[in-house]
Amino acid sequence: MSSEQQIERFMVDLKRLEVQARDGPSDPNALAKWRILNRLHDRNETMYYKVLIANIEEYAPIVYTPTVGLVCQNYSGLFRRPRGMYFSAEDRGEMMSMVYNWPAGQVDMIVVTDGSRILGLGDLGVQGIGIAIGKLDLYVAAAGINPQRVLPVMIDVGTNNEKLLKNPLYLGLQQHRLDGDEYIAVIDEFMEAVFTRWPNVIVQFEDFQSKWAFKLLQRYRNAHRMFNDDVQGTAGVAIAGLLGAVRAQGRPMIDFPKQKIVVAGAGSAGIGVVNAARKTMARMLGNTEHAFDSAKSQFWVVDANGLITDERENIDPDALPFARNTNEAGRQGLREGSSLVEVVRQVRPDVLLGLSGVGGLFSKEVLEALKGSTSAKPAIFAMSNPTKNAECTPEEAFSIVGDNIIFASGSPFRDVDLGNGQIGHSNQGNNMYLFPGIGLGTLLSGSRIISDGMLQAAAEHLAAYITEDEVLKGMIFPPISKIRDITKEVEAAVVKEAVEEDLAEGYRDIDARELQKICQNEEEVLEYVENSMWSPEYPTLVYKRG
Repeated sequence: MSSEQQIERFMVDLKRLEVQARDGPSDPNALAKWRILNRLHDRNETMYYKVLIANIEEYAPIVYTPTVGLVCQNYSGLFRRPRGMYFSAEDRGEMMSMVYNWPAGQVDMIVVTDGSRILGLGDLGVQGIGIAIGKLDLYVAAAGINPQRVLPVMIDVGTNNEKLLKNPLYLGLQQHRLDGDEYIAVIDEFMEAVFTRWPNVIVQFEDFQSKWAFKLLQRYRNAHRMFNDDVQGTAGVAIAGLLGAVRAQGRPMIDFPKQKIVVAGAGSAGIGVVNAARKTMARMLGNTEHAFDSAKSQFWVVDANGLITDERENIDPDALPFARNTNEAGRQGLREGSSLVEVVRQVRPDVLLGLSGVGGLFSKEVLEALKGSTSAKPAIFAMSNPTKNAECTPEEAFSIVGDNIIFASGSPFRDVDLGNGQIGHSNQGNNMYLFPGIGLGTLLSGSRIISDGMLQAAAEHLAAYITEDEVLKGMIFPPISKIRDITKEVEAAVVKEAVEEDLAEGYRDIDARELQKICQNEEEVLEYVENSMWSPEYPTLVYKRG
């Protein structure tokens, strides 16, 4: 049978099974689809990726957010066969030899989690492996990384989720999480083991709780090829969206440093975005120390205890640079702990950015307050995942604030029909626009580290991908269906930036000097990237005569 016939046959079965594979009313269709796709993945990897790439818009939300959250919550019951590697706290001292158990001689990409903060669902322990598997599916589908060279990893240091500890079916260590130096020792040993066996591997940290996300990023990023998608990937996509919002307001991107931004959420994602946005503003203002210092005054950060000012006790050191001066806040009619509604009312921001993990946080009162924005077209970013944790829905945003807004979310929502033939675009600021391109771009450049400049170049290229016509209609992210083409552009931008920063050491038989030559021509870089992307094709086993 031809590939087309095989796909057609599978899709007919899938549509039929979608209905029959339900376990009853508590088992949504999405979970049934995940099971069916997972079985195909087990049976025929090439076919699985053919189906995923051809239907990426429909199936990305199944293999990744939001369905992957449901999968992780139920993983102990859904588990059929192992995928990836599990390192546990009980394997201390053994990881170096364990890593040689993995059958693939070369691994290009590892996604590792400790399951401590899966999406906005909290501590799911060993069940968080589902997120690492889903992420790598998208590295293959979007970036063309060879599926034989990817490795999902779970580092099981226990769980503080009492419900899981009491569940006899739970697959992980039945103990509370390690902490402090003991915890760091486990992660250190893992990093040493994988980089000893595969010196050129890239490690993406995924869904580590806030208190460790920044610490581990700072600990490893200057010595290893690694990044944290929650901190840096989320930040990159948010930056692309924020730059797109400036364009959608009919202003040039260079006006970004003038935007007033209220941020709801001061966890790893929230502070990661604010740090990246501040660096972007500073870059646009000439990259001086004064520019970097003045850029922080464009942000008002609100957490569960209200507006963060320098009066706050036990302030998180990562949030400290963004604490507002108390006197200055007083002049705006604000104080330490002012509520989100008060802050939005007094600041009248251009952008309301949600990374709180709290569903419905942008209440009617908050959205009503945003009507007072000094911008003719304010932007609302409800970026928390999965869907039920979104700060508001596009329907709420358009119906309360009005038609003339820009809306983006972390999980997919349908566009809103505004009547009179007008569409309210629901932009999905999905990390999958960036992380596959950052991964493969780093691999193809041979860069020893993943620099801020490489991440910045990726975000800026994504922001520029949308046409002027699309952006003025309120579209700030491209459709997911174009993901392979978008990723190709992002990869090329990352490779070029690595060469420019003199970080690139080349890849396989292309050395640094040849890579420099390739990067002088835009089309040659894109061709280099495209030729390196894996495609799901069956190897020819029988050649017909003639």
